Amino acid sequence: MSQEELIKKVVDNVIKQLQEFDEMKIPIGVSNRHVHVSRQDLDILFGKGYELTKRADLGQPGQFAAEETVTVRGPKGEFQKVRILGPVREQSQVEISLTDGFQLGVKAPIKESGQLDGTPGVTLIGPRGMVDMPQGTIVALRHIHMTPEQASRMGLKDKDIVEVETYGERAGVLGNVLVRVSDKYALEMHVDIDEANACLLKNKDYVKIKR
Repeated sequence: MSQEELIKKVVDNVIKQLQEFDEMKIPIGVSNRHVHVSRQDLDILFGKGYELTKRADLGQPGQFAAEETVTVRGPKGEFQKVRILGPVREQSQVEISLTDGFQLGVKAPIKESGQLDGTPGVTLIGPRGMVDMPQGTIVALRHIHMTPEQASRMGLKDKDIVEVETYGERAGVLGNVLVRVSDKYALEMHVDIDEANACLLKNKDYVKIKR
């Protein structure tokens, strides 16, 4: 093999590795405390037939941050102007960080979104009414959204649990990361504000699945 051929082979290998690395980069979405509301609870909080007003699109198709906010009140404290995320859901759900739980006075478990049985409730206060939630307050289990094609390329399937590597001054490894696969998703990993601060992560940073 000539020197030129050797150089070309090395360059091609480097380019291939860089392309593979880019394909495995997963953008970060940092979730601050927020609320998902049911149709019934939205009617109580804002009035019968009220519709959420889109403020900004989120990373997942069809999901948006609404202009509307509510007060979230617990046994020991409250947070005002907590953003509602749309669209409406079958059940209302409040997602907080572990730190938020101390201020509210609730012991919210780390759960996958939608798994609300046995979770503590809080009170939602809107401009037209108040909802005492019997359950529905969680610390969201960190997770990665991806399409079936992306999952196939990464050798993963829905409900897999993986570890991811973060980069930067506080580089580290995050374990117990849930993989969620659907053709309705876009590639993105969600962490809460506590996790983001611990690893110095911000929106649009990236992580990589640890092999």
